[in-house]
Amino acid sequence: MANIKLFEKKQIRSVWNEADQKRYFVVEDVVAALTDSSDPKQYVKRMKQRDPELAKGWVQIVPTLAVETPGGTQRMSCANAQGLLRIIQSVPSPKAEPFKRWLAQVGNERLEEIENPELAQTRIRQIYKAKGYSDEWIEKRMRGIAIRDELTNEWEKRGVKQGKEYAILTAEISKATFDLTPAEHKNLKGLKKSQENLRDHMTDLELIFTMLGEAATTEIARKKDAQGFPENERAAIDGGAVAGNARKDLEKKSGRKVVTSQNYKALTEKKVRQLRK
Repeated sequence: MANIKLFEKKQIRSVWNEADQKRYFVVEDVVAALTDSSDPKQYVKRMKQRDPELAKGWVQIVPTLAVETPGGTQRMSCANAQGLLRIIQSVPSPKAEPFKRWLAQVGNERLEEIENPELAQTRIRQIYKAKGYSDEWIEKRMRGIAIRDELTNEWEKRGVKQGKEYAILTAEISKATFDLTPAEHKNLKGLKKSQENLRDHMTDLELIFTMLGEAATTEIARKKDAQGFPENERAAIDGGAVAGNARKDLEKKSGRKVVTSQNYKALTEKKVRQLRK
């Protein structure tokens, strides 16, 4: 979530590229925000067909970078501010000028966050607050982000490769915790778009058990000094099992399932209906 920006309430994922010290944005997210297209990939394909010069220089301005997603790190087409300015020349949209101003604002925010890292946390909270989340939920989500970062940092130090291996380990934790992979969990909640973050749609209890599974995995990996993918996969299964056993115990004693199709949108709509009565 730290790398998600909002343009007119549309989520645009981004990543900081250490190689050239620039922020890159997921091109599909930008196209979806500018055009409201339901199939950004096809829109990009047609756009390149219409603009041969853009297609010719595509590889140079749109590198493939590792982007954190709910299912783990994935390689995605991204562009920095300069590249996006070239791309939006080929997007006939009234939002082009507002988007240029938004890019300038995001760049300025990044400079401010380098000087004062606490600003990044404050802005994340503001984004969630604007979207209707409760303060209690936001605190859990923020803690979950910190725990996830600690886990992925541990994986990196222990020789786990970003991308596919991160996604597999994340799925193992999820299966042991909830008896569902992230993709299955996302489907249960009716989330269809790739840019919809599963964790942003979890209930309080789902967030709590997600945190427990990932925190337990980190501790087990450290205790066993897990090295490489196979050993960390075992730690992920064991860590998820800690959360899974706790979940089952709670369900048995409470008589209610932890995993639910409800998400923050449904809960917010319910509150609105209650206020109107």
